[in-house]
Amino acid sequence: MAFNTEPSFQHGQAARTAILYCNLGTPSAPTAPALRTYLAEFLGDSRVVEIPKPIWWLILHGIILRVRPAKSAAKYASIWTEGGSPLKVFTEQQAQSLGTELQSRDHKVTVRYAMRYGQPSIPEQLNAFKAEGVQRVLIVPAYPQYSGTTTASVFDAVYRWGLKTRLIPELRFVNHYHDDARYIAALAQTVREHWATHGQAEQLVMSFHGVPERTLQLGDPYHCECMKTGRLLAEALGLTKDQYKLTFQSRFGKAKWLEPYTEPTLIAMAQQGVKRVDVICPGFTGDCLETLEEIQQEAQEAFLHAGGESFNYIPCLNNNPQWVQALADISLDHMQGWDLSAPNAAALATSRERALAHGAQN
Repeated sequence: MAFNTEPSFQHGQAARTAILYCNLGTPSAPTAPALRTYLAEFLGDSRVVEIPKPIWWLILHGIILRVRPAKSAAKYASIWTEGGSPLKVFTEQQAQSLGTELQSRDHKVTVRYAMRYGQPSIPEQLNAFKAEGVQRVLIVPAYPQYSGTTTASVFDAVYRWGLKTRLIPELRFVNHYHDDARYIAALAQTVREHWATHGQAEQLVMSFHGVPERTLQLGDPYHCECMKTGRLLAEALGLTKDQYKLTFQSRFGKAKWLEPYTEPTLIAMAQQGVKRVDVICPGFTGDCLETLEEIQQEAQEAFLHAGGESFNYIPCLNNNPQWVQALADISLDHMQGWDLSAPNAAALATSRERALAHGAQN
């Protein structure tokens, strides 16, 4: 096996610590060619689509990548910003704010973000850490609820990088934080702030990204963790069971996915006489195509067309200060035992002198 080129080791260098904040990914531009590249990588991941590879390869390259890129590009164009896709903008902001927050607490931790699909890639950022002498890395997925389709795929990318790395840093992984009180409190605060400005609707709809129902039967905890997040958020807001609904969006293909589906639920609510709804997407820590286009545009249009009168989308946590503080707390919980203080220059110099005295070359 060929290993990646290792950066030269310098005796007496500080053992640095880093956090890699990982999100799903985004195309580089709202164009069909960029979407074709992005979707080929995303939908080519066996964690995302669990269909035998030869069959899925024919479907993906023979049909989907010929039709879907142009349609998806139009959707992305409707939400694109000067800084790129909203997912990229908010993920980058969160990583920068997390680093600033840790620094304000006197912790020496380098924080960068990476995308599972697209750029900057997970291997690219891990290589950069290695070149800077990082010896401890905490992998923090931007997904509060664990799923094999998302969280595990991030871990796969790290493991594959490790297969080609001779000296692997000490690695730790955050699996989930779906029921962390600080994450729930940050979510609840965004809802309260929305209500303070716009008033409270008849119903709060909590829409999570869907996955095929068979993943639940195969042991994926995602459905259970979404349900718990929803229950805890409702309790924090003082809602009764008849004041909120939990749904799943973004169904793809003909297989049965987790139910109830978001848009049909909203249509049914409007037809049953519900006039005002608030919609939040707790499973997304940053606004993206699935929240800004699918919910704020498409789902809103469907609800109003079916007879609803007021549809209010509550933005994701994004760069909310309370969320950044919660993310810092969660990260620190998982870095316990690691020395996050500034390096002792005198001790490092002594260590280097000792190594050189024993014949070290660097």
